[in-house]
Amino acid sequence: MYEVEGTIKVIQDTQTFDSGFTKREFVVTTEEKYPQDIKLECIKEKISLLDEAQAGTRVKVSFDLRGKEYNGRYFVNLHAWKIENLDVASAGAADGERAPVPDDAFAPADEEEDLPF
Repeated sequence: MYEVEGTIKVIQDTQTFDSGFTKREFVVTTEEKYPQDIKLECIKEKISLLDEAQAGTRVKVSFDLRGKEYNGRYFVNLHAWKIENLDVASAGAADGERAPVPDDAFAPADEEEDLPF
């Protein structure tokens, strides 16, 4: 698992291929001394992660590296699987607000429901 923080620069339209495969690419500009434009992609059901995203939003993206060979050429893709909006997180922290704690957050272990895993 890898992570990158930065600002969304661009979000491309969803691409659908003849095989039914779908992907959506986006670019995050890092906040380093020498900023880098990093192209990532969401595939299949993960494209919905970009439905609420907008250019200019600060985010932290969790992703996996995927590599493959095709006709003697090698390719690397960055598959995003989680996008966290840092603008919302920092705005709440700046206002001193805290997320409400559910009533059952501290329930004894024997009262928890049986989990399927």
